[in-house]
Amino acid sequence: MNTLDLIKAYYDAFNRRDREAMLALMSDDVVHDINQGRRETGKDAFKQFMTHMNHCYREQIRDLVVLSNSNGQRAAAEFIVDGEYLNTDSGLPEARGQTYSLPAGAFFDIRDGRISRISNFYNLQDWLQQVGA
Repeated sequence: MNTLDLIKAYYDAFNRRDREAMLALMSDDVVHDINQGRRETGKDAFKQFMTHMNHCYREQIRDLVVLSNSNGQRAAAEFIVDGEYLNTDSGLPEARGQTYSLPAGAFFDIRDGRISRISNFYNLQDWLQQVGA
């Protein structure tokens, strides 16, 4: 699978909430840079992160644009996240089913046909304003 198809498959799996399909596209030592947060390493850490996210949020990606460098080792994605805030996340405002639509992006490293790094970025202040913080 080429890099563009790999990243598109990742977001297709995200939209289906198919965590196992997402994990199958990653290296075992995948690095995940959480927006304005910590860096986690490994599929187990990513699985725990997604379990938490799916508990607190229901999100869909739309208007996805994926770019790659010429050798396919790095990629970038820009998209809109449409979401619903389901359950209160630690340190954030109370969840009351608020909806949001947020421009976001991600950067990827690709190694041996698998995603080896995901770095996500969005404007937290925009999200806070949308959920009524």
